[in-house]
Amino acid sequence: MTARQQRMLIVILVLIGVGIATTFGLRAFQENLLYYYSPSAVQAGEAPVGRKFRVGGLVVPGTVKRTDGEIDVSFDLTDNAAMVTVEFAGILPDLFREGQGIIAHGKLNQQGVFVAEEVLAKHDENYMPPEVAESLKQTHAGGPSK
Repeated sequence: MTARQQRMLIVILVLIGVGIATTFGLRAFQENLLYYYSPSAVQAGEAPVGRKFRVGGLVVPGTVKRTDGEIDVSFDLTDNAAMVTVEFAGILPDLFREGQGIIAHGKLNQQGVFVAEEVLAKHDENYMPPEVAESLKQTHAGGPSK
């Protein structure tokens, strides 16, 4: 094998290695993306079942149910057009309360219930998560809900 052939082989191997590394990097990036869906989009079937995403809206007053002696809680979220039930096993943020805007990270199960791994609440009186504010605004305008 000549020196030129050896260099060409090395270049080809390097390109193959870079291609494989890029493929793995893009796959990991895609798997870690958390798309946002409004309750209307979840009800319309646009949200993936069994894959992580974020859902946000207002906690419907009177729907917060806690399991006695446990940290399990369930509640409904709304964008004033549709509702989705959220179940969470954990400690809710101190600022969590009915009627407030929240975002939950988790997965939609086969029954259409969103099983949250994390719940985020607003941090001051005037703050609403941007995704929630946008979906509420679009709901009132009659626009798309995703």
